Amino acid sequence: MDLRIFTEPQQGATYDTLLTVAKATEDLGFDAFFRSDHYLHMGGDGLPGPTDAWITLAGLARETKRIRLGTLMTAATFRLPGVLAIEVAQVDQMSGGRVELGIGAGWFEEEHKAYGIPFPKDKFSRLEEQIAIVTGLWETKPGDTFSYEGRHYQLENSPARPKPAQSRVPVLIGGFGASRTPKLAARYADEFNVPFGSIEDTERQFGRVRAAASEAGRSPEELVYSNALVACVGANDAEVARRAAAIGREVDELKQNGLAGTPAEVVDRIGQYAAAGSQRIYFQILDLDDLDHLELISSQVQSQLS
Repeated sequence: MDLRIFTEPQQGATYDTLLTVAKATEDLGFDAFFRSDHYLHMGGDGLPGPTDAWITLAGLARETKRIRLGTLMTAATFRLPGVLAIEVAQVDQMSGGRVELGIGAGWFEEEHKAYGIPFPKDKFSRLEEQIAIVTGLWETKPGDTFSYEGRHYQLENSPARPKPAQSRVPVLIGGFGASRTPKLAARYADEFNVPFGSIEDTERQFGRVRAAASEAGRSPEELVYSNALVACVGANDAEVARRAAAIGREVDELKQNGLAGTPAEVVDRIGQYAAAGSQRIYFQILDLDDLDHLELISSQVQSQLS
């Protein structure tokens, strides 16, 4: 079971804070540091303001050595696909080949309004074209050109450069869509992620993706299946309650919808997700100043699962 750290910087974090968390992620033996791709806070004041996902990851690429770096999830509405392909390839080069691209359709209309970003009605078909273009540009052989004629995007004779350092940048797709999402994952994804879903929903959605992969002539085992879940771990009940209060949540709700409780309780909960098919867990860390939280998860949870 891979354990990764997942942050939500739009809730309020500077680059220096994110760097501190990323370095702790690396030092404590976690597999990866991921962040959301949002420009507007969801609750709270969001101070000191948003940071850009790919600018952040570019900085972290130069200041870390081992951990994987990526997004859950980059919004397809934020960037043109050709620009995104260049950005991700460059950050992958800067990291020595440690980048992963999580990408979704985009959903938070208010942040689009706040920063003047168009919020189209037909977002899923744009996502489909984005992924086709980004992966198509990366896969184009050196010396060849890439062209694409879609409903939303058109590319003509692109030199399809730069190339990532990796022969293939892993692509993550996720969500709860019953039909189009599993089919899209079956075609393009290296990993499928269920965000903040129950064990029952997780098992159901993984089943849909596995079926879609088989129907597409692809082995379902080629994909990694993962969950992103809020984390609130404490050495005892009092510490769990303190950490829950710090992020404005209730302990009982966190235990029902996330990974909350003592290390033994969390290990047991992860085991239940593993039984549903999960191979990788993203711990959503909401209090980025509480590095003791990461240390506890590393020493008392990760140590039992590795």
